[in-house]
Amino acid sequence: MHAAVYRGESLVEIEEVPTPEIGPGEILIRVEACGICHTDLKKIEHNLLAPPRIFGHETAGVVAAVGSAVKQFRPGDRVVAFHHIPCMNCFYCRRKVYAQCPVYKKVGITAGFEPAGGGFAQYVRVMDWIVERGVEKIPDGISFERATLVEPLNTCLKAVVQADPQPDEFVVVLGQGPIGLMFTMLVRRTGARVAATDTIAERLSLAARCGAELTWNPRNVDVASEVKHLTGGRGADFVVVAVSTPGIVEQAIACSRPGARILLFAQTSSAERIEASGADICVGERTVFGCYSASVDLQKESARLVFGGELPVEELISHRLPLVKICSGFDLALHPESKSLKIIVQPQRWS
Repeated sequence: MHAAVYRGESLVEIEEVPTPEIGPGEILIRVEACGICHTDLKKIEHNLLAPPRIFGHETAGVVAAVGSAVKQFRPGDRVVAFHHIPCMNCFYCRRKVYAQCPVYKKVGITAGFEPAGGGFAQYVRVMDWIVERGVEKIPDGISFERATLVEPLNTCLKAVVQADPQPDEFVVVLGQGPIGLMFTMLVRRTGARVAATDTIAERLSLAARCGAELTWNPRNVDVASEVKHLTGGRGADFVVVAVSTPGIVEQAIACSRPGARILLFAQTSSAERIEASGADICVGERTVFGCYSASVDLQKESARLVFGGELPVEELISHRLPLVKICSGFDLALHPESKSLKIIVQPQRWS
């Protein structure tokens, strides 16, 4: 089979590699679509993990083979697979902090080499603990491309549930890439007022269609002043930092009120550093928190939201590329054009 193999020094090459072999409790998925996620881009761009690896974890496809012990799936099933699933028994799982579970930290899907998701390949091996609790069937009539959004939507839904925005609250979502737009959709469902910021006009237009009451380009508008003007001088109750750029956390603090919650969602690289006034947090009684990866408790709900049509998630997909053009997809994701949003790789395509 063919795969996009990370070779270190930010280099990814299309190579021919062995199709994975599966064990008794495992399944083999023919990958039809896999989304490009900025978490993987950071690993490649900043060489955060040792090569070789095959990345890609927003994976949807068709079951090609099942192990002898697998009863719940059969060849031909259309599925989406999560690459992390917790043990449900450890210290962290008992507190529902699943992303810190040692089993959760083990990647359970591979296309070869050290497991890294594998979705940027034509086939992936799904290990037994993922087969047991981390695979959802895709209903008829739902595209594989749409199905790849179940995992990223889950990560956003987890954060929204944790922050618990209320209908009388004012929320600012900084950044309207695919993740920021998902936050805009999900926060709006709670009844809260949503303001969205981005420097790309087309993304602001889509944010309005996704539920943002107000949209601002921070290059043209003093976001903190606008928010305070609209909230009686206080500031936002909840701020989502859905983009990673210098100064963005300081902007989040500036447009929040004393006692506000500030979610850091895009700060996933250990190389990133944040500077903030201690008094803004301590004296201002702000809560700054992180939320990372998906929740097994929300797996079926995130699938329902994506498959059920309640959210306009398919509008987030801007590009569908064959595997051989994956590096141009990486470049487009890192340097977005006016109409680029979610980029989907289709490993079975050649042109």
